[in-house]
This record gives sequence, structure tokens and C-alpha cells, in this order.
Amino acid sequence: MINLGKVMKVFRRSAIYLLLTCLPIQSSFANELAIWDQLQGTNPKGYVLLLRHALAPGVGDPENFKLNDCSTQRNLSEIGRADAKAIGLWLKRRDIKIARVESSRWCRAKESAQLLDIGKVRLNSNLDSLFESADPAKSIQTIRVKKQIVDYRNKSGLLVLVGHYINIGAVTGVGVESGEGVLVKADSKGKITVVGMTPKLNR
Repeated sequence: MINLGKVMKVFRRSAIYLLLTCLPIQSSFANELAIWDQLQGTNPKGYVLLLRHALAPGVGDPENFKLNDCSTQRNLSEIGRADAKAIGLWLKRRDIKIARVESSRWCRAKESAQLLDIGKVRLNSNLDSLFESADPAKSIQTIRVKKQIVDYRNKSGLLVLVGHYINIGAVTGVGVESGEGVLVKADSKGKITVVGMTPKLNR
């Protein structure tokens, strides 16, 4: 007998793989980095950095995935850990006031956020991986993250949200490599605009 549950799971994973290959990967050219020069040394208002966790080889998570057991998850490689520290140093050199750092509860995201070393990390379940979601763009998590960005538009300091490729793509329509991020800002009408990127990592 066909296991319908397994069939649907394979179908959902196939759809996610397709999304992974279709989202445009944004390159950090000079015009996409210029905003950081404008923000350097400031306490900016309304800016949110959606940062993908650093390098954790593989795709998705093992079948035996358990949220509170890092040994059952994809985790950062040594390169990933070094990248996360480098990203944190880059942000520190910008001398931009950091309001808050939030992270997905997945181990690779938490560790990335901690290694940034730019503030205490708060866990946010709305940033948890949407890899298994049938429609990430319409997920309640995506809706809540968008609302968080819009509600933040008049608040000071850079809000850093560390999460996953699928989630960032669902919010912005932009694909980012491991350890790279999208800087966004919302207006009073609820429109979220990509205003910049973090630098490409030299591996």
C-alpha cells in the first residue's frame, strides 16, 4: 500500500528544491553595499538585517531531526564558524547601533547568531526553517516576520534576524548564500524594500 504521507513529504521537498534553484542569488556589488557607508556610526531607524545562517553542509535536516538535539541537525562547519565570526567583525567595524539579535531555534542559526558576538541572542520561532512548508510565502511565520519588519519601521537601531534561505526568500524574493544577508526597510504602507546586502564571503 502506498504511504500517502511519505508521498506528500517527497512532493513538498521536491517543490522546495525547485524553489532553491529558482530564487535569484543576489550579488553584493558596490551599489548594494553603499547603504552601509551611509549607516556607519549611526543609530538607524527602521532597518532590519535578514541574515542566513553560516555554512552548514547539506540540505534540509536528517529524518531523525529533533529541535533540542543539535546532534540530529545540520550544523556549522569550521568554515561556517569562521564566517560567522567574520560577519560579526564586519558589522562591528560599521559601528552601527544594534538594537537586538534574534535567531531561529535551529542549532546552526543559533550558533551563527552567537558567533556574531554583537548582542544577546533571543530565539524567535517565526524564524524557524520553512524547508518542510508547502508554501513558505504564505506561511504564518512569513506573515509574522513581515509584520515585525513593518512594525519596526519607526524604531531605532539595527534589528538582526538570523534564519534560513527559504524564509529570507519568502520575505524578500531574494536568495542569499550561507552567511550572507539582505538589508530591508518597510514604509508606512507596509511595503518592504530591499535596500542593501552584506558583502560576499571570500571562501
